Amino acid sequence: MAKRTKKVGSAGRFQARYGVRTRTRVRDVEIQQKRKHPCPQCGKNAVKRSGTGVWMCKKCGNIFAGGAYLPKTAQGLDVDKILRAKI
Repeated sequence: MAKRTKKVGSAGRFQARYGVRTRTRVRDVEIQQKRKHPCPQCGKNAVKRSGTGVWMCKKCGNIFAGGAYLPKTAQGLDVDKILRAKI
């Protein structure tokens, strides 16, 4: 049996449905979502998603709210910049 997920990765579960662009976007989001991210408290790359918008550091146990797919959203980064500029 041929391997069906060489190009689309985890979106291979959709097979020929939904179109190439949609499957590629799903693949890109899932790759970012499932990788380890840096912890805002301890700095270690150990933050994993435990639920929608809920992120947990496996090293220090810090649990915090973030975006649905990334711990820091684009809007959250903008707010951080504004707060740093005012201090």
